[in-house]
Amino acid sequence: MNSLNPIRWSSSDLEAFAALVQTRHFTRAAERCHLSQSAFSQKIRRLETAVGARLFERSTRQVSLTPEGELLAQEVLRLEQELQQALGRLQALAGLQAGRVAVAALPSLAAVWLPELVAQWRQQHPQVQLTVHDTLAQGATNLLREGRVDFALTAGGDLREFDTELLLTEPYWLVCPARHRLAARGAAGARWDDLAGEELIHLARSSSVRQQIERLNLRPSWRTSALEVEHLATLAGLVRAGLGLTLVPALTLFHFAGPGLAVLPFLEPALSRPVVLARRKGQALSVAAQAWRELLHQRVAAERMGLPPK
Repeated sequence: MNSLNPIRWSSSDLEAFAALVQTRHFTRAAERCHLSQSAFSQKIRRLETAVGARLFERSTRQVSLTPEGELLAQEVLRLEQELQQALGRLQALAGLQAGRVAVAALPSLAAVWLPELVAQWRQQHPQVQLTVHDTLAQGATNLLREGRVDFALTAGGDLREFDTELLLTEPYWLVCPARHRLAARGAAGARWDDLAGEELIHLARSSSVRQQIERLNLRPSWRTSALEVEHLATLAGLVRAGLGLTLVPALTLFHFAGPGLAVLPFLEPALSRPVVLARRKGQALSVAAQAWRELLHQRVAAERMGLPPK
């Protein structure tokens, strides 16, 4: 069985073929390609030798395409159109006129930062789709690992398999019922020793808050509640009902602003939450993803300076 050898044509070969198809004149086609007529004729003969068929009929008066040449001309035209369409799509992506960005974020970060970011993004880049997943730490890293998101906005944990950027480090606060003995301490805050004999309600083990407290490897003087929840709103309700105390990072405090609760700074520097932006290691970012990352950094800088969102 005979096998076909691959034909290796350069862009200049296709340019020469297309020029002769359009002009049907060797001299004018050679001029268009900035070649001498003899060099141009040799190029066309090499193309015909490569395909094993004559592509043009030559006469003293005209140049016409053979049936094989007609077929090749149609394919070259199709390739040119597809290339132009591809270049147009790339220009749209580069100009942020198309594309997509997907982000996974912890619920507290999604609630505090992302609404303003999404609104600003849609105003600046309405044709670039932005998808947001709010999920606990494990869910965020799973989405990133599977390639379903470009970024994960998360807090600490074992992120060695990803490239990470530290955005900020936030302190923890103690939340207790408004009538609790510790509530009167206010800005004076509390420490580990103040929790002796108290019952602490924790978030689920898949949460970044729970994981961070456990990584401190403390010998607690408090009791760990049998109540374990995934949602901060539920946690606020349990504390308000007098069922225990809880420790939460600063960005979650809006959940605990209602009546019946007191919040006070927790003065243990070892307990702080690093908020990081993670992405797949070595993965190049699209133009849209780079633009979203820059917008996030602007938002974080404003947060540090206490400025309102733009």
